[in-house]
Amino acid sequence: MSDILKLAGIEIKSRLWVGTGKYRDFEETKKAIEASGAHVVTVAVRRVNITDRTKENLLDYIDPKKYVILPNTAGCYTVDDAVRTARLARAAGVSDWVKLEVIGDERTLLPDNEALLEAAKILVKEGFVVLPYTNDDPIMARKLEDIGCSAIMPLAAPIGSGLGIRNPYNIRILREGVSIPVIVDAGVGTASDAAIAMELGCDAVLMNTAIACAKNPVNMAHAMRMAVEAGRLAYMSGRIPKKLYASASSPVEGMIE
Repeated sequence: MSDILKLAGIEIKSRLWVGTGKYRDFEETKKAIEASGAHVVTVAVRRVNITDRTKENLLDYIDPKKYVILPNTAGCYTVDDAVRTARLARAAGVSDWVKLEVIGDERTLLPDNEALLEAAKILVKEGFVVLPYTNDDPIMARKLEDIGCSAIMPLAAPIGSGLGIRNPYNIRILREGVSIPVIVDAGVGTASDAAIAMELGCDAVLMNTAIACAKNPVNMAHAMRMAVEAGRLAYMSGRIPKKLYASASSPVEGMIE
């Protein structure tokens, strides 16, 4: 069965995307990413050095020739700040892809969707491949698709919470309402959460805290890899419908009297 994820003309080799924050050091980051099998790796432009090659640099441990480096605008609370951060990453030669975050509240880290839409319009016009972090609102998802975003990245739960998929029904409706890839972003806590996201029809899952803050990040990265693969295969295989009553596994025809 052919099941290839393409984004902005690039064939993405893994549906598990990973972040690079919260690890003990760059060496652990590298090992966990390798165990995850991820092809897309996101980095926070404002929090991790990826632009100054004279100092220790995350890209010394993550080969840009092997991975799709996805800069993100984590920590940005205004349109101007988010746009400036994306431009900085592109000017430094990192990427013209951007995981666009415009945070609306410091306590919850929920997105400011009004500002997000404004920033996305600017960056799309400037030729960026824009992947916006948003809430699980199907209406906002359609607006972001309409202005030219390349994917939608709805949260499953608040960033770093590990609460899992809090509203699977909205995620399903959102997935059905747009024609671009949907990548669940934020809130995954363990492997079963990742599998559920894929079983809902999402195209990929992005996670950071669930792996980096696990007792054994490398093993958890491997677990997440298998969960994403299993969830996607289950979705593509077509689950049986749910029934209120039992249905015998063995046929009753031809039974011995």
